[in-house]
Amino acid sequence: MNDPSTDPLAEFRRVNRDGSLAVLRGAIEAGARRFLFVSTVKVNGEETSADQPFRADDLPAPNDPYGVSKFEAEQALKLLAAESDIELTIVRPTLVYGPGVGANFETMMRWVSRGLPIPLGAITNNRRSIVGIDNLVDLLALCLSAPAAANQTFMAADGRDLSTAELLREVGGALGRPARLLSVPKGLIDFAARLLGKGAAVRRLTGSLQVDITKTRDMLGWSPPESIEEGMRRTADAFLGSKA
Repeated sequence: MNDPSTDPLAEFRRVNRDGSLAVLRGAIEAGARRFLFVSTVKVNGEETSADQPFRADDLPAPNDPYGVSKFEAEQALKLLAAESDIELTIVRPTLVYGPGVGANFETMMRWVSRGLPIPLGAITNNRRSIVGIDNLVDLLALCLSAPAAANQTFMAADGRDLSTAELLREVGGALGRPARLLSVPKGLIDFAARLLGKGAAVRRLTGSLQVDITKTRDMLGWSPPESIEEGMRRTADAFLGSKA
């Protein structure tokens, strides 16, 4: 995350845990009936095994400062909310994309748009869940009012998981420039990444991170209103417009 802090966990705690608690205290004082906290899938962990997606009620296992701070925030918010009449709803999104997206997703679009060869064509057996910004906002709006959302935790995703190769092809289709994928064996990619000290970053591309939104669908009667294709198209249009 290009974090220059000498103590990232302390900084994340200051914002994600302590800042969220301050907002909840203000909401309680103002007489709010429900508090909605946007957490992260990182509370569950960084990677899933094949066909074993994270579920909202799984035992949390965060393993980086950001995920730890969000988990601590969830726990502290629950304790504070229990001392009042306010309802607490927690939503854990996966990777969020949409117009104006930055970070790794923007980098990926830049690679594809420039026609650069990408050695991830053989990464077809992993599965990664993502969520478009419009789908996430739609779910958050529902969580503000749905009675069934009170004091619950939900996962947020588009409902269709993609391999890394599929994701790059979707990006290429949206950009109108097919991704130039090279089929380099995963073992070779992982070996090179370890030599370069980039093992963790590359695992985010070659590993799986799936979530199960069955609870979200069943308890709230929610389905993602926008398809991945639609979300990718709007994301790509905004990206191309910003480069014009």
